[in-house]
Amino acid sequence: MKNSKKRILFGEYIVGSGLAAALKLKPKEVVNEVKKSELRGRGGAGFPTGLKWESAAVQKADQKFIICNADEGEPGTFKDRLLLMEHPGKILEGMAIAGYAIGAHHGIIYLRGEYVYLKKGIEERIDHMKATNLLGDKILGKRFNFDVEIRLGAGAYVCGEEFALIESLNGRRGEPRNKPPFPTEKGYLDKPTVVQNVETLCYVPYIIANGAEWFRTHGTMKSTGTKLFSISGDVENPGVYEVELGITVRELLEMVGAKDTKAVQVGGASGICVSEKDFDKPIAFEGLPPGGSIIVFNHSRKMLHVLENFMEFFVEESCGQCTPCREGNYRLLEGVRLLKKGDCTVAYLRDLMELARVMQISSKCGLGQMSPNPFISIIENFKDEILYS
Repeated sequence: MKNSKKRILFGEYIVGSGLAAALKLKPKEVVNEVKKSELRGRGGAGFPTGLKWESAAVQKADQKFIICNADEGEPGTFKDRLLLMEHPGKILEGMAIAGYAIGAHHGIIYLRGEYVYLKKGIEERIDHMKATNLLGDKILGKRFNFDVEIRLGAGAYVCGEEFALIESLNGRRGEPRNKPPFPTEKGYLDKPTVVQNVETLCYVPYIIANGAEWFRTHGTMKSTGTKLFSISGDVENPGVYEVELGITVRELLEMVGAKDTKAVQVGGASGICVSEKDFDKPIAFEGLPPGGSIIVFNHSRKMLHVLENFMEFFVEESCGQCTPCREGNYRLLEGVRLLKKGDCTVAYLRDLMELARVMQISSKCGLGQMSPNPFISIIENFKDEILYS
């Protein structure tokens, strides 16, 4: 783990202080504090966390649930693995605070199947927090009970989507549902459910312990806080970095020792691929997408080969439920292979670009809506190399 000067998740923290502060407030006050912090989900979609909690809190139900989405499957992303391995207590504390805020007493960690080796360590942390009265019955002497269990995923990329994840937990095929109703209205077991990414939950204890205004001193006006990035590829110092949202691509490349950089895939395989003309743009919700993965390519890399690799992944991982995603990704991959052979006409490439944009607006879930991103961005930003080299 490497850090920039201003950091949150790996700064000083007293275990249990966030939960203790939350239990001194009314649940609605906890929701309002998270809303004021303007914390947005760190799983990729960036939905405001406080609004999600508020939507679940107002539902009338005999049961509600908090689900931690630990199904980290985006290629090039390994930041949540580090948090699950080294900081599970912050995740569990964030879940308990979320449970108190919306009126839930049960949490589930949906753990990526390939991360099964982390399960024992998380279970030990759960036992320790029960022993120290930070989980279980009458937490810190208050009339609040909250417990957490771990469920293992089976390796499907689409189960990173919240409804596919919920369907998997319900014992059904992991596929997205139409919205509405949203999970906060009808989620796990058809009960109000909040699904939050691992990293998002880790920020919650800090926000409640230190206040929303303190959190807002990090990042930009529209993108508050810091962000973890898994940085890999052609760099001297790959790893997980915590930086303030708003950092530019160029600043980030200097930080990790990247040289002779030709392209940067920002936001994972489903993000966008930028060339040097965009290196001074900020990585933030108002700029380049702040997903958890940054992959760096130097000038020795062939962009069509990079693109073929991404599209093979999406063809493999499409759940096949909706036609735009199922057929569209296959056609885009086919087009990339035609380009590699020199058999794709300019007119057909134009048709493929139109298909990609149709997929973005007509696919059922984020997988099909975002899988065309690398196709569009690589074709647009590296057109000379692809068409004339």
